[in-house]
Parts: sequence; C-alpha cells; structure tokens
Amino acid sequence: MSLTDFSMDYFNLAGKVAIVTGGSKGLGQGYAVALAKAGAAVFVVTHRDDWEETKELIEQSGGKAHFHQADLTDREQVKQVVASCADVFGRVDILVNNAGTIIRTPLLEYKEEDWDKVMDVNLHAVYLLGQEAAKVMKEQGGGKIINVASMLSFQGGKFVPSYTASKHAVAGLTKAFANELGAYNIQTNAIAPGYVATANTAPIRADEKRNAEILSRIPSGRWADPSDLMGVAVFLASRASDYMNGHVLAVDGGWLAR
Repeated sequence: MSLTDFSMDYFNLAGKVAIVTGGSKGLGQGYAVALAKAGAAVFVVTHRDDWEETKELIEQSGGKAHFHQADLTDREQVKQVVASCADVFGRVDILVNNAGTIIRTPLLEYKEEDWDKVMDVNLHAVYLLGQEAAKVMKEQGGGKIINVASMLSFQGGKFVPSYTASKHAVAGLTKAFANELGAYNIQTNAIAPGYVATANTAPIRADEKRNAEILSRIPSGRWADPSDLMGVAVFLASRASDYMNGHVLAVDGGWLAR
C-alpha cells in the first residue's frame, strides 16, 4: 500500500462475515452492531434466545445477521459454532471472542466449580473458537481474530481470581496466535475495555464508595458506554489494521495511565 492508496474504504467490511460471541447485550451487542454498520454479515452467538434487541438494531442499520444459540461451557457446541457460520454465510472472515462471565467471591471462599465455569467460557471457548476459525481463515487466505481482554489482563483485582487468570491468559493466547497465524495473513489482536457501564458492572456502580474510587482514577472522568468500543472493533476487523498483530489494545479512558 502506498500513501495515495489509503482511503476510508480500508474500514469497509462489505462482503465480510463476522462471528461475535455474547452478542445479545452490552459490549458484544455494540461490536455486532458496529460490524454490521460497517458492512459485515454478522453471526451472533448467544447463550440464551435474548437477541431481539440486537436483531432490531442491526436491521435498522440495514445490516444482515443470523442468531445462533450455544452454551460455551460445552466444548462440542463451541466447536460447532464456526462450522455453523460457514454453513449459513459460506465463509468466516472475522471472529470476535467477546463472551465472558465473572463470579465475584473472596479468594478463600472461591468454589472449584465457579473457577471451572469462568475458565470454560473466558479461556477454553476463546482458544477453541480461535483455532476453528483460523483453520477456515487459512484456507481463505486470511482473517481477523479479535479477543476481548480486560483491565485485569494487566492487574490482579480482588474477589475475581478466575476472571483475572482467564484474562491474563487471553492476552497471552492473543500473542501466541499472532506468532503462528501471521504467516497465513491472519491477524490476532485483543481489546482490553476499561470500566464499562453494563449489566455485569451494575453492582459495582451501585456501590457509592467503590464507584467513586473508580471514577477518581479514570482521567476521562466517566464509565465507558458500549458505544465507546464500537470504533476499535471495526478498526481491528478491517484492512486498516493489517500490520497490527499480537497487540492488546486498552480502551480505558486513561485508567492504565494512572
């Protein structure tokens, strides 16, 4: 690419097919709508059949979507996601590994089954989906894998040992995938959202003391909205990021700068 070749078409996803897990609400909904607005057909994976709002938002933007219900703690169902997308749309160009879960309990009281559930969704599914998508992308000549990390990919947190471990692992897995898949024109990067106003963070925002502590550390002075993460998803899914590989991109209002 020369300097004169570049245009806003580099962000255009027309003709592309994207899988977005956990796409029925929160950040996943934002990613799915953003990719659809940029022109991609979106294969939205949800644990429950609660996708009506996402469906309406995508259709309002003139986008195309298919909704697929799967339990990401079930490895056989996970392995079928990519094949199901290829059956519906004929290809897979983009994978957004967004689905995640968190269980808050003091370390000394943490249950083994809670650890396993979080790791199954936040790490094992990310690995298996990435592996299956990469097989298809290699045959197609390239693709984009976008994992969703966290501020707890960089920090330890409290009361969330399994979530912290999984998100540290997602950052490492992103780099491992990048090292091996770059030769096939597959770029693997991760988004590390800061504190975002979603259902998962509602209990923290409702705690006046904790909420004030968080806001005092964010230079932007506010919690993020899922819409604040939409642009970076389009960037990482598009030609504009073709030379970006193995990076964990924080979108945090300046949290890590403090």
